[in-house]
Amino acid sequence: MINKLVDKIKKTEAPIVVGLDPTMKFVPEHIQKKAYAEYGETMKGAAEAIWQYNKVIVDSIYDLIPAVKPQIAMYEQFGIEGLIAFQKTVDYCKQKDLVVIGDIKRGDIGSTSEAYAVGHLGQVKVGSTMCRGFDEDFVTVNPYLGSDGVRPFIKVCQEEKKGIFVLVKTSNPSSGELQDRVVRTEAAEDGGQGTDRPVYEIVGEQVAAWGAECMGESYSYIGAVVGATYPEQGRILRDIMPKAYILVPGYGAQGGKGADLVHFFDRDGLGAIVNSSRGIIAAYQQEQYAKYGAENFADASRAAVLAMKEDIAQALAGRA
Repeated sequence: MINKLVDKIKKTEAPIVVGLDPTMKFVPEHIQKKAYAEYGETMKGAAEAIWQYNKVIVDSIYDLIPAVKPQIAMYEQFGIEGLIAFQKTVDYCKQKDLVVIGDIKRGDIGSTSEAYAVGHLGQVKVGSTMCRGFDEDFVTVNPYLGSDGVRPFIKVCQEEKKGIFVLVKTSNPSSGELQDRVVRTEAAEDGGQGTDRPVYEIVGEQVAAWGAECMGESYSYIGAVVGATYPEQGRILRDIMPKAYILVPGYGAQGGKGADLVHFFDRDGLGAIVNSSRGIIAAYQQEQYAKYGAENFADASRAAVLAMKEDIAQALAGRA
């Protein structure tokens, strides 16, 4: 699947993933009213509104982008009906030939991790039949329980030719409380003296090691999440993980901009894919796209994708 992702990035010339992270405050009133008229102000009504909202946005942008990233928590808040909307969204995006990155951030061990991996990326045996669950192409994984939590996902990636993005340096402001902590590492080559390094570098090295077991044509099936809000760390991690595709959250609403992204990419413009969520799906609520109005929210989303594409292209073209 990493090969497909790279090919689609080349084809669209847009290293962009759109985060389908809906909340009811983003869903225009006319969509909510229609869903509530049919299903009432219920979980099913909310889920229907979210599904219809997603569908219209995807219809407006699928030809511009290689991938989408639905964040499962935004659907789980509406219970089973929300998860049905999540599944509909995944299936519809795949029908549009988009690569689907399930933003699930799972991190557990043993049989629990195996179940997460199978449920989202693989197949589960039901009687004599092998069935697929959510069936995303990639998922995000939290590595902070260690290899026990990641290896079940790696196993499924190898079986299914799918992928994961491992959290390395996340975009949130408090990420440094743990990820930037400096620890002493022991190394035989320095006579056992050890070196002081931040945790995110050590995790990045582990991602590179895992990735060597799952190589595609140019990049590994094991990628990394590194926030756009930390460009200097992105430069360091790009060198540490030369074969890992980097998923870059934090663009737009969280403060990241095109100029911050250049070090995440390789010299050929590949190696990274940048996420924007509410900056695109709720673009109509922003001043620069207010002219579209709520009725034409999807047109605003398309305009926001085109602006983001141009911003990234200019940044990459202008780097030294």
